[in-house]
Amino acid sequence: MTDKGTGDAHDLTDDERRKLGGAPDPVLPGEQAPVADPPKAVKWSFWLWLAGSLLLIGGYVQLLSSKSAVIAQIVEATKDPKYSPQEIADGITSRLWYMLFGSIIFALLFMLFAYKAREGTRSARTVLTVLPVVMVLLIFVIAPIINLLTIIALFVFIVAIFLLYTAPLYFPKVGKRS
Repeated sequence: MTDKGTGDAHDLTDDERRKLGGAPDPVLPGEQAPVADPPKAVKWSFWLWLAGSLLLIGGYVQLLSSKSAVIAQIVEATKDPKYSPQEIADGITSRLWYMLFGSIIFALLFMLFAYKAREGTRSARTVLTVLPVVMVLLIFVIAPIINLLTIIALFVFIVAIFLLYTAPLYFPKVGKRS
């Protein structure tokens, strides 16, 4: 792949290669990886993804630590005689553990893709746009048990997404192949 006949592929930057539809050059063993210099909005977005991830995990740790209050509230709200309070308590406890492990997995995914977005990977920005939506849908499908920290984390994620879209030139479009 050449730069439209004016040079060879080795003279292009990684962003120029991405614009032409190519992949960045691999970093060979012993070579120093190029250091990304993202705009301030992308840097702030990265730190907001980190803060939101910590808030998300903290929210489910808090829910798990106060599970007796959560269970009491749900037992009181449940009017169905088919379920005993013990069955409800067991179900809520296991769901809270699932939600905690899920929040850890989502936090790791957020950090991976936020790191890749900081390097200028356009697809990482797209994944970071879709991933919180998937997370919210899963929360409401598995167990609509949320607290204030989880809601704050969601707002932090929205701000982080907005910041990623304020730097469109940092995320080059991939060119079409002929």
